Amino acid sequence: MEAMPKPDTPSWSRLSPEWVATALEGRVHPPVAVAQDLTWDSRAVQPGTAFVALPGAKVHGRDFAAQALERGAAFVITDRAHPGALQVPDPALALLRLGRALRERFGGTVVAVGGSSGKTTTKEALAQGLGWPAPEGNLNNAPGLAQFLWRLDPAARGAVLELGIDRLGEMDELVGMTRPSLGLLTALGPEHLEGLGSFENVVREESRLLEGSPLRLCSLQAAEWVATPDVETYGFGDADFAGYGLELGAESSRFRYAGRTVHVPYPGLGPATGALAALAVAEALGEDLEAVTERLARLQLPGGRMERLVLAGITVLNDAYNANPVSVQAGLEYLKGQPGRKWLVLGEMKELGERSREYHLEAARQAAEVSPLRIFLGAHAQAQAEAVGGEVAYSVEDVAELLSGVQEGDLVYLKASRSVGLDKLLDIWPKGAR
Repeated sequence: MEAMPKPDTPSWSRLSPEWVATALEGRVHPPVAVAQDLTWDSRAVQPGTAFVALPGAKVHGRDFAAQALERGAAFVITDRAHPGALQVPDPALALLRLGRALRERFGGTVVAVGGSSGKTTTKEALAQGLGWPAPEGNLNNAPGLAQFLWRLDPAARGAVLELGIDRLGEMDELVGMTRPSLGLLTALGPEHLEGLGSFENVVREESRLLEGSPLRLCSLQAAEWVATPDVETYGFGDADFAGYGLELGAESSRFRYAGRTVHVPYPGLGPATGALAALAVAEALGEDLEAVTERLARLQLPGGRMERLVLAGITVLNDAYNANPVSVQAGLEYLKGQPGRKWLVLGEMKELGERSREYHLEAARQAAEVSPLRIFLGAHAQAQAEAVGGEVAYSVEDVAELLSGVQEGDLVYLKASRSVGLDKLLDIWPKGAR
């Protein structure tokens, strides 16, 4: 039975089960239908969606195949034979092959962003500056990238992708699937060490993006570690694509590039460096720098990335979408140059492996150079407070109580890994602000 496409479904996103089966060398078990979208979440299945039954940490997607078909899935990509299945030996490997087939039908330029810190900010600056499509949020793994490539107009001039890794070998998989025209590395530092093992492994794995890209670009910070040949650099300093005259204000930033003044409507080094990366890529690809500069002045970043809020007269910098040693250091360096009384709320940096305590103590020492008003939250909070002084919070609610002394005109900086949930503080503090 043929699934009826939505009225606004573009023709390129409607793929026959035969086309998909050929790409995956899979076997079709009728009844199946033309699919107009792709998902790996059975709860997101709508009529005409292809569902990929992937293995998970606790459950396997095949357990939800029947539910997906009941919801109107066009077919299920699975390792099981049943009606409505497109059977393959390994669904995870099949997803990579599907993404590669979708990439091969795209004739535009693909810019791929990797790195330990600042990937999403840089991806957004690139996409918005160039005016090219990109996945929403941080859909940077194989399922998210395959879904984006399914939806991507094959006739688009270009696209910007973010490639995120948390295990050995994953970058090779993502590069093989997306085949970047230009690979860009942001900052490098300790990240996902539970899966990657060491910083040396991080550098090696992230560098695979550059090695697999015809055009190669990395930040000045990453260039200190990268050994890949034929890599050009961007940054505020002695770089191939250099920005200069950087001014980091309380609400925005600006710098000069190629004779132009560039305005970025966010504070902090991260958004400014992301904007500089967009201009570097634009120049490398021969794009109109004036148009890119104008678009960057209207940059809109997802929440939690140097997001400036004024609540009851208190300035809050919500930088709590994610955290690792590199991004924490960058945030604290920015705060050093800001006037007034500053409160630092530092939550745990997750997935740092056996050296986690060491990295947290170093973050505490850096915080001590910025402000005496420090609140630590997480597994290492007690050790941090004992090392440099400060308050220990055991929950987000505790943080709210410890911030009771904040006064109008103060600045509060929030930084933690996303799973800590520090952004929930904004729903309960300051009282009466919302």
